[in-house]
Amino acid sequence: MRAPLISIALLLAASASSGQSRPAPSARDAGAPVSTRTATPIPPVAPPTQPAAVCALGAPGTPVTAAQVALGVQAFYDRTNDYEADFLQVSSNRLAGQNEERRGHMRFRRPGRMRWDYAAPAGDIIVSNGTTLWAYESAANQAIQSSLTQSQMPSALSFLMGTGRLTNDFTFRLLDSARYQYPTGLVLEATPVQPNPSFVRLLFYVDRASCQVSRTVVFDAQGNSNRFTFTSPRVNTGIADPVFAWSPPRGAHIVRP
Repeated sequence: MRAPLISIALLLAASASSGQSRPAPSARDAGAPVSTRTATPIPPVAPPTQPAAVCALGAPGTPVTAAQVALGVQAFYDRTNDYEADFLQVSSNRLAGQNEERRGHMRFRRPGRMRWDYAAPAGDIIVSNGTTLWAYESAANQAIQSSLTQSQMPSALSFLMGTGRLTNDFTFRLLDSARYQYPTGLVLEATPVQPNPSFVRLLFYVDRASCQVSRTVVFDAQGNSNRFTFTSPRVNTGIADPVFAWSPPRGAHIVRP
């Protein structure tokens, strides 16, 4: 597949939350020149079912600790039953010096249900009904099927499933948000407590007012990265079960690792 769809989906579904301001692309994160265009703010997430923000980290410049930010993100997630947003994925290959952009729409619902529909190339999909995970590449007509047993859950996915806590699974530090071109928000670096073969660290771009995450960047041991920016978010709208039901098309090659 063009990108490690399974590992990225498992990892990012846990951290996908919405943000109120969209950070401009970072050269360090994406391996690409920094755009000088002004980013368009993400609309605030305030559906009728969502209570007032439980996390307020103050105006830019207000002192805050990495632990406070992590707890705030956890608090927002704890009251999020379902979520959907458009996403832009930028995959950067450090050795080749190449970037690949892909767009699509993602949805998740606790516990463990998620769906990532890629618009380009159209037809690629990642979907989980809570017990089975499918990653399908339309060009090859190939589907990879995995079982979502608790023993196979990475730490980030256990956070999504409601069985893990960020502060138990990661250590944190705050980075210079101005350097990462997110001066109105906070950039939180998370390093897994236990070594993880899929990633060595994560970045969360966190809105101060709500502790929602507008961007997540995943780094592997080779210095490659996958950056996901979330826009047009909707929270707690009651996404139905059929959204997460999927079967491979006729004639598809099925791979079961």
